[in-house]
Amino acid sequence: MKPFTKKLVLENGKEFPGYGFGSDRTAVCEIVFNTSMVGYQEIVSDPTYTDQIVVMTYPLMGNYGFADEDYESKFPSMGGMVVRECCDSPSNFRYTKTLNEAFEELDVPGISGVDTRMITRIIRNEGTQKAAIVPFEMSHEEAMELIRTTELKGNLLERISCKKRWFSRTPNHKWDVVAVDCGIKYSFIRQLNAKGCNVTIVPYNSTAEEIMAFNPDGLFVSNGPGNPADAAIVCNTLKALRGKLPIFGVDLGHQLIAISYGAKNEKMKVGHRGANHPVKCLESGKLEIVVQNHGYTIDEASLSGTPLTITHRNLLDNTIAGIEAVEDKIFSVQYQPDCSPEASSTYLFDKFIKLMEEEKNA
Repeated sequence: MKPFTKKLVLENGKEFPGYGFGSDRTAVCEIVFNTSMVGYQEIVSDPTYTDQIVVMTYPLMGNYGFADEDYESKFPSMGGMVVRECCDSPSNFRYTKTLNEAFEELDVPGISGVDTRMITRIIRNEGTQKAAIVPFEMSHEEAMELIRTTELKGNLLERISCKKRWFSRTPNHKWDVVAVDCGIKYSFIRQLNAKGCNVTIVPYNSTAEEIMAFNPDGLFVSNGPGNPADAAIVCNTLKALRGKLPIFGVDLGHQLIAISYGAKNEKMKVGHRGANHPVKCLESGKLEIVVQNHGYTIDEASLSGTPLTITHRNLLDNTIAGIEAVEDKIFSVQYQPDCSPEASSTYLFDKFIKLMEEEKNA
C-alpha cells in the first residue's frame, strides 16, 4: 500500500488519513457534504462554496475530467474537496484537465482514499463543523490546535463579488436586466441571455440609484456564500427598489429578499447541498427535483406580518423553498433553477420575463 500523504481532521477530534491531490496547501474551513453524482466541476467553481471543504458522497470523482467551458466562475474559491476515489484517467472527449491538474491550477487542496460515508454520517449527526486538510506527518495535537485557533472568515461577499460592473449581451435582446453579484454563477447569466435578456452584472454593494441608472426592466439577485446576515447592504438596496421593478432572487438572493421584508434566517444543522432535492411547488402541486446549496433557511414564524407568501417547500424537512410578494412583483426560490435536472424549474425564468412584460405594458 502506498504511503499516506494527507489527512482530514475534524473539529470533533476524528481524523482520516488519505492521499492528497491538487494544491499542497493546508486548509481549515467549514466542512459540508454534497450528494450529487456528477457536477464536481460546477461545484468547485460555484462561489457559494467559498471557504468550504466539500465531502462528495458519490464514491468516484474525476472520471470525466474538467472542460474549459463548464466553469461557473472565473476564480473558484472552494476551501477543499474530500472524495473516496479520484480518477486520474478521464474518459470524455471534451476534457482538457484531470481533477488533480485542475485543483492544482486553482490552488484547491483535495484528499482521496478516505471513508466518505463515515464522514457524511458524522456531519449528519453532529452538524457542520470546522475541519482541516493537513500533511499526514502533522501531529494530532498540532492539527487540533490549528483548527481551534483558525477563525472562519466572514463577509465573503466583499471578497468574491465583482469589483466593477460587466456586461453579458445577447443578439436582438428584448429585456435589460441588472444582476446583483453576490457570487453569481455563469449559468444564471446564460439562462437570462437565452431568454432574450442583456445582463449587466454589478457589485453586491451597488446602491439603488446606481442600479436604476441602467434603466433595467428587472433585477436578479444571485446566489452566494456565507451568512445572509452579513449582507445587510444588499437588503437595504432591495428595500429601496421594492415595487419599482420586478425582482427575482435565488439561493442567497432568496434569503436577502426575505430579510429585506423583516423576516429572519437561521443556520441549519446540516444544510441542503446536492442535485437531488425534492421541492414541491404549492401553486401547481408539482414535484421538482432541484439543485440546492445552502446552510441557512428562513424562519417561517418571522414571515408573519409581511406580504410574503410561501410558494415552494422542500419535502425532506418542510423548510421554505420559495416565497413571493405579488403586489411588489418580487419572488425567489431557495434552489438553483439554472441547473435543475431536466430543466424542471426553468419556468421561473419565464415567470420573471412575464413580470417584466407586464410592468412594461402597465
